[in-house]
Amino acid sequence: MPQDTTATRVTAVTDATFAAMVLAGERPVVVDFWAEWCPPCRAISRHLTELAEEFGDALRFVTLNSDENPETTRAYQVMSLPTLLVFRDGRVVGSIVGSRPKNQLRLAFARHLDG
Repeated sequence: MPQDTTATRVTAVTDATFAAMVLAGERPVVVDFWAEWCPPCRAISRHLTELAEEFGDALRFVTLNSDENPETTRAYQVMSLPTLLVFRDGRVVGSIVGSRPKNQLRLAFARHLDG
């Protein structure tokens, strides 16, 4: 499942690190709310790893294990997994609930890039 490793541009966040890594971000941040028991979350995870490489420094990609981080999950009223929220300047500017093909994710994220 999603992990913070040197081989990927996708970083794991927690309730404790969410504000600093997502809300205070200087670029748009895609947050993947997932859980170990969620099969569609695995498919999304693979797509996000690939898309993180494609978007490079234009977008930041992070994952948050909803079971282990209930405070943030509740704060953003995440009811279904996977849920992807796009944050810009500390607020939600986009959301995707459920699994989607990689191309649809790419198009949705590209809308949040500058210029």
